[in-house]
Amino acid sequence: MCTAATYKTKDFYFGRTLDYEFSYGDEVVITPRNYPFCFREAGNINTHYAMIGMAYVSEDYPLYYDAVNEKGLGIAGLNFVGNAAFWDSKEGMDNIAQFELIPWILGQCATVKAARALMKKMNLSKVAFNEKLPLSQLHWIIADSSEAITVEAVKEGIRIYDNPVGVLTNNPPFDRQMLALNNYMHLSVKSPANTFAKGLELERYSRGMGALGLPGDLSSQSRFVRAAFVKMNSTSGEGEAESVSQFFHILNSVDQQRGCCELDDGKYEITIYTSCCNTNKGIYYYTSYDNHQITAVDMHREELDGDVLIRYPMIKEEQIRMQN
Repeated sequence: MCTAATYKTKDFYFGRTLDYEFSYGDEVVITPRNYPFCFREAGNINTHYAMIGMAYVSEDYPLYYDAVNEKGLGIAGLNFVGNAAFWDSKEGMDNIAQFELIPWILGQCATVKAARALMKKMNLSKVAFNEKLPLSQLHWIIADSSEAITVEAVKEGIRIYDNPVGVLTNNPPFDRQMLALNNYMHLSVKSPANTFAKGLELERYSRGMGALGLPGDLSSQSRFVRAAFVKMNSTSGEGEAESVSQFFHILNSVDQQRGCCELDDGKYEITIYTSCCNTNKGIYYYTSYDNHQITAVDMHREELDGDVLIRYPMIKEEQIRMQN
């Protein structure tokens, strides 16, 4: 299970949590402009926008979980098990494998508007990366500083939704996630007024009572509601440190702690990493489950006209700063 979010101050920020029971060996990966993308059916793209994100690299190919390109467009793929559908190749369409979607769009599109246009002829084909990495059931959030959309491939076809809250979790489908927000329209950041019954005197005994009823469980629907409430009401200064700090606080509201979500095999789902990318500056920040210190990789400090992947393994060990 995962949660993705957007946040805007002076700059625009995009990131996600990746919640799972194990890691494939995730790395911050920069794909320079001349790295050749060889798509299974859509031909080759030898020159494209540079991008940075978290990925698992297999056969020298970046399998991105989330990424942002040098133009400020971001994409994250989240589990969508039981609802995702992919198809056989279709003549006259751009047949894109599920694992190719992020580089296909980020390599060519500078805005969400451009991504919408590119996807008009897209067919998401049911092609696995290899035998060891079967087809993943995903849906995606795509965002820039002006708008966000959710893209879902379901049995009825590809659905593209406007995403006015800039948040995405897993199931149910996005239109039902948004519908659920209607159940919480009474929530407020302010102290509540007593509307329980005429003539009955009730008192506020704590701060924060305006948010009574905000779901606190780990289900994807509840995480969507909670992340949307926190994100939509978040405020911070416009500086980089303040903005990045606030973004991590937004996603920390849906952290998965080891021991709270047990799976059938006795393992536990945890928040393996949390990311935040300043899409204007191309700086990718992250924390991991055992390392709460924010680590940053700046794509513009690298040679972006190269043709070889630039890889930074995730720092997983806790970094504690002693003050005395």
